[in-house]
Amino acid sequence: MKNMAEIPDNVEIRTREMHTAGEPLRVVESGFPSPRGDTILDKIRYTREHLDPYRKLLMYEPRGHYDMYGALLVPADNKDADIATIFMHNEGYSTMCGHAVVALGRYAVDTGLVRNPSSLETRVAIQCPCGLVEAFVEYKDGKTGNVRFNSVPAFVFATDVAVDVPGYGHVTVDIVYGGAFYAFVADSQYKFRLEEASIQDVRNAAGATTDGLRKQLKLSHPESDDLAFLYGTIVTDGQDGQDGCSDTPSSNVCVFAERQIDRSPCGSGVTARIARQYHKKYIKLGQAKQFLGPSKAKFKAKAIKEVTYGGYKAVVVEVSGKGHYCGSSTFSLEEDDVIGRGFLLQ
Repeated sequence: MKNMAEIPDNVEIRTREMHTAGEPLRVVESGFPSPRGDTILDKIRYTREHLDPYRKLLMYEPRGHYDMYGALLVPADNKDADIATIFMHNEGYSTMCGHAVVALGRYAVDTGLVRNPSSLETRVAIQCPCGLVEAFVEYKDGKTGNVRFNSVPAFVFATDVAVDVPGYGHVTVDIVYGGAFYAFVADSQYKFRLEEASIQDVRNAAGATTDGLRKQLKLSHPESDDLAFLYGTIVTDGQDGQDGCSDTPSSNVCVFAERQIDRSPCGSGVTARIARQYHKKYIKLGQAKQFLGPSKAKFKAKAIKEVTYGGYKAVVVEVSGKGHYCGSSTFSLEEDDVIGRGFLLQ
């Protein structure tokens, strides 16, 4: 352990509580030490090595829960960014989070982090660990609304990757990048249907698949090795638009980090799913699709532009949804509260 910071007994951390499509976002506003580093990836590394007790304090019980999610705003090192953010979850830190981008778009405008908002839409440039993401926030009569964002280039890394999953047998997956790397599996390969399976069954199947793939899969990213890891497995209902229909919503469940369940359709996962559908010629540029997560709330998404990214044929994907405010919190820690420093129950 590298000089891990001790949380002082007089700590006071203030947060703004939000959710997008049911997936929580705890936005840290004050009380979290500033990570050091020249780049956002340096800041993540510093936070992981020196400030991780603060993540656990906010994400773990008794203040959070197994599936909690958070965002720490940090100074941007990209001159084109309005804000920059580090994403936090039950296992550590992620490279991209679409539901957080949707919520942070509203938050940035509402809190004045973006000056002079314009009607009917205000652009917010958000530096994420995976790169610069453009968000566009509905703004009318001083109020923010829906948010759409344009992803970093999304591409198919590998198709038909075989993995033996204990309890489920031989499974074949596609590996796709949408700001993070995901494995995609149709529910039929697990011999259940998403609409009927318990969330614990989905968690176990997807988690076991991720575990198996992490042992055998060597990923690479065009820009940084820090982005080259498998974030999770997304189980779909198999309805990927082969019939050309774009009106019927398709369901998926994203199981990421340490078997964490995304309540929303998963913004970066939807980005990757659109890239996969486009790669397989199920959809065309500009063809909108709708996706449902476990909360049954919808994201809309479409591929809007072809690009080349590090030798990959990639697409920029537009994803839209809406974040909502839930409240504000002030968290403290008593000196003798060992349990209060964080624990998890699954």
